[in-house]
Amino acid sequence: MFGMDWLKPETLIASFGAFAMIGVCIIVFVETGLLVGFFLPGDSLLFVTGLMVSSGAIVFPLAESTFVVPIWLACAMISISAWLGDQTGYWIGRKAGPAIFNKSESKFFSQKNVSRTNSFFERYGARAIILAHFVPVMRTFVPVAAGIGEMPYKRFLKYNIIGVLGWGTGVTLLGFFLGKIPFVAEHVEYFTIGFVVISTVPILLELIRARREHKTEQLID
Repeated sequence: MFGMDWLKPETLIASFGAFAMIGVCIIVFVETGLLVGFFLPGDSLLFVTGLMVSSGAIVFPLAESTFVVPIWLACAMISISAWLGDQTGYWIGRKAGPAIFNKSESKFFSQKNVSRTNSFFERYGARAIILAHFVPVMRTFVPVAAGIGEMPYKRFLKYNIIGVLGWGTGVTLLGFFLGKIPFVAEHVEYFTIGFVVISTVPILLELIRARREHKTEQLID
């Protein structure tokens, strides 16, 4: 039976073998730039990448040797990939327009995610561009929503750069520095699970808030 083990950060990274860092960047780009990538484990992927970089487990193959990826390069590559993904999402929304969010339900597209995105955007305004990076699903849909709403590109770019650096560099560095702690290094799996749980808290709070608002509207009606 096909399970979800392939979505585990460790499994995803290992599947790219010697090109693990490039694989991480591809996953980050797909999650932030293409609507079908909303289910990918962005937060935990970055966290685990930082952990693996701290132990020298991520390398680039060279002609006669290997190059151990330093943390500054990992952060730069991830942040650039996220930036490129966000730019792609914004321009997809800008060029394709509302037709994207009017798509019918499918395995890779849910109108519930659209509703959550609109609610998230209405609540936080331009700040949503920054905050969305730290909320699963939102980081996939918010750049597209910004494009559909024709947010001025310069304004989007400013908030986007802040969000990309805070998420792409910040979460990776968190994993890197925690990986230097022997206890964490010896219990990577448990800390990864804990980080996944923590990273889902924002969207759970958003869902609870949306449900309460929906009930309130029903009572008013």
